[in-house]
Amino acid sequence: MGRFVLDKVSKSFGDTEVIPPLDLTIEDGEFTVFVGPSGCGKSTLLRLIAGLEDVSGGQVSIDGQDMTSVPPAKRGLSMVFQSYALYPHMTVRKNIAFPLRMAKMDKAEIKKRVDEAAEVLNLTDYLHRKPGQLSGGQRQRVAIGRAIVREPSAFLFDEPLSNLDAALRVGMRLEISEMHKRLATTMIYVTHDQVEAMTMADKIVVLQAGVIEQVGSPLELYRAPRNVFVAGFIGSPKMNLLTGPEAEKHDATTIGIRPEHISISNESGMWEGTVGVSEHLGSDSFFHVKCDAFEHPLTVRAGGELQMSYGAKVFLTPDAAHMHTFDAEGLRIG
Repeated sequence: MGRFVLDKVSKSFGDTEVIPPLDLTIEDGEFTVFVGPSGCGKSTLLRLIAGLEDVSGGQVSIDGQDMTSVPPAKRGLSMVFQSYALYPHMTVRKNIAFPLRMAKMDKAEIKKRVDEAAEVLNLTDYLHRKPGQLSGGQRQRVAIGRAIVREPSAFLFDEPLSNLDAALRVGMRLEISEMHKRLATTMIYVTHDQVEAMTMADKIVVLQAGVIEQVGSPLELYRAPRNVFVAGFIGSPKMNLLTGPEAEKHDATTIGIRPEHISISNESGMWEGTVGVSEHLGSDSFFHVKCDAFEHPLTVRAGGELQMSYGAKVFLTPDAAHMHTFDAEGLRIG
């Protein structure tokens, strides 16, 4: 079990309120991702759930039990941080087994749990090695293995992939997602990378300045962002957010259109513009087009075979069915 209910939970440091009172429910078995820019309060919120920070107000419940004042070690949770925090003189097996040895568990049970965790994480062939003989991704898997053997009610991840290079991040994303499917255990994952959030989460919690801006599945947030902040944060490349007379034509202060929902032509279209920098990624091409109608360039996504010269005159046409409109407060209209 691993169902979390946060009821009016808040956090202040002195006179500074970093998390105003918020409500959030995370269901048993969900993979929930806290995402937002640096300083938005996502790691602080995770630490409140873990008990590593005291709440300033409200209640944290786990599986129907009030855990607000319960120390971290008694909450039945396992946490994985950015830092691997492995013991360099111990083998992988001993590193993974360490929390069980400290709990004075039976040796046969320790071996069973370590072997099972190693199989889940593809570490069986590395159990005899020491951390210095492993890659960064392998060391992170050892840290996750140390969490798995405790058989917690939930796993808490605080930006665990931040120290890995791009290729390893992609691989570890897949491995953690696969682990979630196998274990069917609640996971709460903190990241500033919205691509990680979109590819891993069952539920995304978007935070800004300690406030929950929106909660929903990745596609819900992508297709129907509640406000301008979510619209601009979720999606890669981000949504084009446009103001001025064109927005006013739609009775809105801001209109949003994603790069893949704009067609580009050198013959005709709704908005005339000039091609700036182009990014060719093989399967896709991204064109940054400056239009006189808007203050900032628009990003357009097209097929990888399309070529447009720098400075070329082009015409853009948005797909009206995929246009988003926002009012003066930045809230979604309709």
